Amino acid sequence: MDSLNRHEDYGQSALDETHLLADPIEQFKAWLIDAEAAQIYEPNAFVLATIDAENQSRARTVLLKGVDQRGFFFATNYLSRKGEAVAANPSVSAVFGWYSMYRQVLIQGIAEKVEPQESDDYFASRPHESQVAAWSSHQSQPIQDRAALDDQFTSALAKFSNSDVPRPEYWGGYRIIPTRIEFWKGRSNRMHDRIEFVREIGADGQLGQWQVQRLQP
Repeated sequence: MDSLNRHEDYGQSALDETHLLADPIEQFKAWLIDAEAAQIYEPNAFVLATIDAENQSRARTVLLKGVDQRGFFFATNYLSRKGEAVAANPSVSAVFGWYSMYRQVLIQGIAEKVEPQESDDYFASRPHESQVAAWSSHQSQPIQDRAALDDQFTSALAKFSNSDVPRPEYWGGYRIIPTRIEFWKGRSNRMHDRIEFVREIGADGQLGQWQVQRLQP
């Protein structure tokens, strides 16, 4: 395990406050475009962390499927472990790691279900077999072996072989409404650049203005 003793030098390319846009969501979009241009594998993949009803932390990788001024959109089975955790505690965090570029974006916020029409629209855009998979897999539930899982998929595929696939009521989108977005840039000697944007959500649901500050590494 040579990697445990490796010390990479992340270089001297700086991240200054003046390098960032005033709107962190627009800045995130710019960095995502940079990651795409750099041919990062699955640049829209991020680690989503939740706390469930038993106060247990869980993390898994999901794919970002939309970003705008409302927040960060992803979709999943509402009855999955992540869905149940969000129902119990909507406070979540997300990490986008573009490590070959020495960049990370760390997000904290509140996850909420999107409107059914938005889930319908996204589901309709998915490939046919991905739509079928939403019907065939009881996400996060145990199953005896791979053959049984494949049988479920084959049965669902046959059921919808000559028809459109409707969105299951237990499957849909979430949006993370961000309250903190941190832009991280690796530097030599572990003296990394960390610049965060923070805002509050008022009791009336109104979002405050973004405040920016530098953090020590």
